Amino acid sequence: MRRLAYCPYSNFRVGCAILTSTGEVFTGCNVENASYTLTMCAEKVAIGKAVSEGFRKFTAIAVSTDCEDCTSPCGACRQSIREWGNGILIICANKFDAYKAYTMDEILPDSFSPEKLL
Repeated sequence: MRRLAYCPYSNFRVGCAILTSTGEVFTGCNVENASYTLTMCAEKVAIGKAVSEGFRKFTAIAVSTDCEDCTSPCGACRQSIREWGNGILIICANKFDAYKAYTMDEILPDSFSPEKLL
């Protein structure tokens, strides 16, 4: 999916896939904008596609970059993932298809969550 990224400013290609609790997969890539704050991260694109199709429960999300290291989601994306549950497995892959897996508690400890508002 990262090959489809639109990133003419950073050349930092990111692809993402999110797995629903019923086995559907939704993908996304980063979409940059000349007004940098309007850039959409791959994770938010994939989540948005799934949510817009009616899905609300997810089991895993995978993020892939062209980096040598396994790059984890940015802070805003970590919080966006957390919105949908604390049990989502986060898998981060590099350009060699090596990966690291994290739990939400590992990647965003003591997170702010919907439960704190309800």
